[in-house]
Amino acid sequence: MPLLKFSRRQFAKIQFSKILGWSTLGMSGATAARRADAQAALPRESRTAPPGFPNGFLWGTATSAYQIEGAVNEDGRGPSIWDLFTHQPGTISDRSTGDTADDHYHRYKEDVQLMKALGAKAYRFSIAWPRVFPDGTGTPNPKGLDFYNRLLDELSANGIEPFATLYHWDLPQALQTRFGGWTSRDTSKAFADYAAYVAGRLSDRVKHFFTINECSRTVSLGHEYGSDAPGLKLPRVELNQVRHHIALGHGLAVQAIRAHAHAGTKVGPAENAVSCIPAIDTPANIRAAEIAMRELNAGYLTVMLEGKYTDAYLAQAGADAPKFTPEDLRIISSPVDFVGLNVYMPDHYVVAADNISGFTLAPFPASFPHMDAPWLRFGPETMYWTPRHVAKLWNVKSIYITENGTSGTDQPAADGSISDLDRVMYLRNYLAQLQRATAEGVPVHGYFLWSLLDNFEWSDGLEKRFGLYRVDFDTQRRTPRLSASFYRETIARNAIV
Repeated sequence: MPLLKFSRRQFAKIQFSKILGWSTLGMSGATAARRADAQAALPRESRTAPPGFPNGFLWGTATSAYQIEGAVNEDGRGPSIWDLFTHQPGTISDRSTGDTADDHYHRYKEDVQLMKALGAKAYRFSIAWPRVFPDGTGTPNPKGLDFYNRLLDELSANGIEPFATLYHWDLPQALQTRFGGWTSRDTSKAFADYAAYVAGRLSDRVKHFFTINECSRTVSLGHEYGSDAPGLKLPRVELNQVRHHIALGHGLAVQAIRAHAHAGTKVGPAENAVSCIPAIDTPANIRAAEIAMRELNAGYLTVMLEGKYTDAYLAQAGADAPKFTPEDLRIISSPVDFVGLNVYMPDHYVVAADNISGFTLAPFPASFPHMDAPWLRFGPETMYWTPRHVAKLWNVKSIYITENGTSGTDQPAADGSISDLDRVMYLRNYLAQLQRATAEGVPVHGYFLWSLLDNFEWSDGLEKRFGLYRVDFDTQRRTPRLSASFYRETIARNAIV
C-alpha cells in the first residue's frame, strides 16, 4: 500500500475534521478541540447523546426456511425447486445443498434462545410451502404445519413477535413440473390457496405476514440468468409475464389473508427495491432519484402500489409487455398494511438530466468500495433514501426494513472470539442512516438484521457468512461474533453504539 504524503499535523487535522465536523459546524480546529475536551470532562450522564430510534421501534433478526431448516425429507415435506437445483452439477459454488443447512428444524429451541440473548423482540422467518403442501396444492400436510406451531409457541414463550414470510423462493417442485411454476397463472392461484390455509391456522399468533420475498431476484436470477432455481433463461416476453404472475400471486394472497386470517392481521410485500440515490443532494437530483425509483421498480412495487404499469415501462417493453386484464391490476393493487424493504446496497446513483426520462444513472467506478461479497457495494445512504422514496412516492405509512446485513470472512481467534469488525462497521453506518430517516419522520417501524445465523446462501452455498452467530456446519455449533454484542447493545439502548 503506497504511503500517503501527509505530515503528522495535516493527518491529525484531517482526522479531527472527520470526527468533529469542522466544515459543517463552521468551527476552527482549536474551537472544536476545546468543545471536545469540555464534552469529555462532563459526567457521562450529562454528555450530549445522539438521538435514538423512536419509542417502540422493533428490533429483530431474519432468516428463511430453505436456508436454515434442513430436514428436507422429514415429516412429509415435498421437494422444492431449490432441492432439485442444488443437486444439479455446477449450480452451487461449493457444491453444498440445503439438505441440512443449520438443522434449525431440530434446533429451533436453541436458535430462539440465541434471539433472546440478543434482546430481539421480533423474528422474521419464512414458511416452507412444500412442508405445508408437498404437492403445492391439494391435501395439506399436518406435520409440516406442526413445526411452525411449535416454533410460534417457542417464540411466544420467549417474548419474541413472529413475522412470517409466505414465499421465500422455495416453490414446490410439483408446481414447477405441472404448471411451469411462475410462468403460469395457476401458480398464482395455488399461492393464494396456500396463503389462505396458513393464515387461517397461524394468524392467532402471527399478526404480520409478508407475501413474497424479493420478486426482483427470483425473476432475474431464477428466470433470466438461470443462476437461481429454477435455473431458467427465458426470453424477455416470458420474463415479464413471470413478473406479472408473481405480482398477481401477491395480490391474490393479500385478498386470501384478508378473507381467512383473524381480525387485525396485517399483510404486505418484502421487496429488494431497486434503490436510486441522488449522486449529490440537490433538489434536482433528489427529484430525479424519485423519478428513477418509480420507473425502475415499475414491474412490481409501482404496479402494486399504484394499480397500473407506468407508460414508460409498457413503452419500453413494447411487444414483450405482459398480458394482463384490468381485474389483474385491481387484484395486484389490493391495499397493503406495510411495505417491507430489503436494503443492502445502492443500485444506482442518479443525476438529473434534460432527457425524456429526467434522469441519468452514473456508472460505478472500479474502485467503488464493497464488502466481502463483490456484489455488495458499500453505500450506507441507501438506508436513508430507499425508505424515504417509498414513503413519499406512494404515501406508505408503515415500513419495515426486512433485511440488511453483510457477509464476512472472519475466523475464530485462539480464545474462540470472533472480531467481525467489517460487519460492525457496516451495521453502524447503515443504522446511522436509518436513524437519520426515522428522525426526519420516515415511517420505518422496525428492522430485521440479516441474519441470525450463517446459513445456506443460495448459489454461494455455505461460503458466504451473514450471521451474527457463526455456525460450524460440521458440528452445528453456534458462536456469537462481535457483531452480536454490537447488536445486543444497540437493541438495549434503542440507539447506535
